[in-house]
Amino acid sequence: MFKGFMNNVDRLLGRGVIDEDLYEELEEALLAADTSITTTTEILNELRQAVREEKVKTPDAIKERLKESIRARFSQPGESLLFRNFPPCVYLFVGVNGVGKTTSIGKLATRLTKEGRKVILATGDTFRAAAIEQLEIWAERSGADIVKGQPGSDPAAVIFDAIQAAKARGADYVLADTAGRQHNKANLMNELAKIARVVEKGIGRKADETLLVLDANTGQNAIRQAEEFSVATGVTGLVLTKLDGTARGGALIGIYDKFGIPIKLIGVGEKAEDLQDFNPEVFANNMFN
Repeated sequence: MFKGFMNNVDRLLGRGVIDEDLYEELEEALLAADTSITTTTEILNELRQAVREEKVKTPDAIKERLKESIRARFSQPGESLLFRNFPPCVYLFVGVNGVGKTTSIGKLATRLTKEGRKVILATGDTFRAAAIEQLEIWAERSGADIVKGQPGSDPAAVIFDAIQAAKARGADYVLADTAGRQHNKANLMNELAKIARVVEKGIGRKADETLLVLDANTGQNAIRQAEEFSVATGVTGLVLTKLDGTARGGALIGIYDKFGIPIKLIGVGEKAEDLQDFNPEVFANNMFN
């Protein structure tokens, strides 16, 4: 994770000279990691101040100041997924096509069942038969129950049925998949808003978590996705996938800066245990270590 960024920073600091060229090249490295221009400027201004006022000079000290600036962008030390004591606790997964929603659901189901929770998966992606089949595989693998609809059926109805089944069976969680949709397609976003209303009808409150799944490779486009999905569904948290295979991920900082949406989970590999709680300190350290 961030190997290319780390190598760039090491090369720049290896010169042992703190000058305008260093700041310009650090700016290029941060932008290449998909950190927004606004956030990049703020981070470098903080570094300039530290160099000027605190006499920060060594490469290690500069790295530490950069890490501290990045950690500070996240106001919370790490926010856990909400769990309500009056189940079922409903998590709604949303996002564009191909970001890893179904896989993230399966990994989270595996984790929760290992903790002794009773989980029901809802196949709210009724547009793709393959998505239903994929969730069936994860249900079998994780030990979760599943409520599924036929391809082409009403996704809101499937999720409502899953909530009713969870109540009847005493399940702790409903993890609801939804079809991937482009954030700029108004009719599809309206359908998500309908699903959100149906969930509220089913449990008497809004979904406990509406988790927007983003692909780390998306970069700055993730900010636009966060904006559009937040309007449609009231996103409560982010799941960033495929962070292991990219030097990009700085967009996370910009998303948090702009929207204040907590980052709940990150995917750093293919195994079920590679879906991890987001920790700002670990994130910042991984950029530089």
